[in-house]
Amino acid sequence: MFAWFQKFSELIIVTLLGIVSVSTAYVSFQASLYDSKMFKEYTVAQNMKTEAESMYLEANQQYAQDAQTLVALDQLNVEISSNSSVSELAKEKYDALYFGGVSAEFGEAIDRAAAERDLTGEYISPQEDEQYLDFLFGPYEEKSVAAEDQTKQGDVFNTHADKLILYTVLMAICLFLLGVAAVVTRSQTKFVISLISLGIFAFTATLAAFIPFTGIE
Repeated sequence: MFAWFQKFSELIIVTLLGIVSVSTAYVSFQASLYDSKMFKEYTVAQNMKTEAESMYLEANQQYAQDAQTLVALDQLNVEISSNSSVSELAKEKYDALYFGGVSAEFGEAIDRAAAERDLTGEYISPQEDEQYLDFLFGPYEEKSVAAEDQTKQGDVFNTHADKLILYTVLMAICLFLLGVAAVVTRSQTKFVISLISLGIFAFTATLAAFIPFTGIE
């Protein structure tokens, strides 16, 4: 094998240089594409997180407003049940407040809480109702989960990009070794350097092959 290499050493080294050069360019290009995808995923994820925070603030504001409405309704209920001269006026205030300040979802939560209270005799807050809370904070949670998934996808692309950059460096070392082999006059040294370079390249190319191909979007 050494004699065969000695006879065609220049052709072999030039061929290896061409193969490694093309492979290095390909791996570097794939790394840049994954970097681009990573930044895109992170940008989308950040926008979704911002939107989720806005949803949470809006839902929390509605929750606080409903809490104030609920306190006012409870107070009016006490006046209504007092059978005093103000009970009729309190009933009118209650109806007006309920109509203008209670959403359909919150109204259903109030009804469910009242039914539970009649059944158990214990006070149940409508704001602890799961359906009501899901209505308020469900969109925030969904958007938040979607943002986390988007971030994880960005992390995957980042890992692929980092690995490909490492493989690019290793292939660059192969190119350097082949360049040295090309100018070395001693055939045995030329053979050893070429063999080391080929081994590093074969190992690196195998690892790079496990990174999924990504195209230009």
